Amino acid sequence: MRKILVVALMLTVAGCTKEGGGGGGGAGANPQTDDQKTFYALGLTLGRQIQVFDMTPEELEYVKAGLGAAVTGKEPAVDIQAFGPKLPELARARATARATKEKEKSKTFLEEAAKEPGAEKTESGLIYKSLQEGTGAQPGASDIVKVNYRGTLPDGKEFDSSYKRNEPAQFPLNGVIRCWTEGVQKMKVGGKAKLVCPSDLAYGDRGTPGIPGGSALVFEVELLDVQKNEPPPAPPAQPGQPGAPQGQPQGQPAKPGQPAAQPGGQPAKK
Repeated sequence: MRKILVVALMLTVAGCTKEGGGGGGGAGANPQTDDQKTFYALGLTLGRQIQVFDMTPEELEYVKAGLGAAVTGKEPAVDIQAFGPKLPELARARATARATKEKEKSKTFLEEAAKEPGAEKTESGLIYKSLQEGTGAQPGASDIVKVNYRGTLPDGKEFDSSYKRNEPAQFPLNGVIRCWTEGVQKMKVGGKAKLVCPSDLAYGDRGTPGIPGGSALVFEVELLDVQKNEPPPAPPAQPGQPGAPQGQPQGQPAKPGQPAAQPGGQPAKK
């Protein structure tokens, strides 16, 4: 996805111009063939990657013009060497401003969610509401869970759903956003719950494609299964290995809840 973002940024600034549009928009408004639909999907993908700029309709027209110039080989209207380096600063400023607005919008939403009958607001700020009590196993932070879920923004717009994919998700509980790590541990297999997540327990001020920075999120989660995720024992040291007495294990297994370290000492990220 980082490569796609780089491509998107290169295209959108290669030839920004004051002329609106880019022609041919009507032909692509209603894609019919598989190729047309695939190119439309490319546009969606690029659009999601540059949502951080939080553009107005007028600004989007400049982006379209630059994109058109880059793709068709037209002479760009601006010097990319001069204006390309301004992108990171603009992105940061727009992202910060948008996150501030989203947090303000989410504030009232979170307050109302916490007042719902049966809702519980935890110390972290998570709002947990059981929709159906389960009777099976209850996961720990390092366990692997199998779930069905639906995720929505405060305005009700759905951004993800395992139901639509017709495929439950499975992952270690300590490899996802904090809201899930905390909230799903409150559930038992067979149960359903609503998790209302402040942005600092979800994707923070940066957001992620399809989710604005600073936005609260709502998940309806159904816990289907739990698998214990015990760390494997450390292998025994080989006789004669420097620094390891014969018959004693070399090193210690990772503690439950701590992901294995990647080279360089950085924790592995899901």
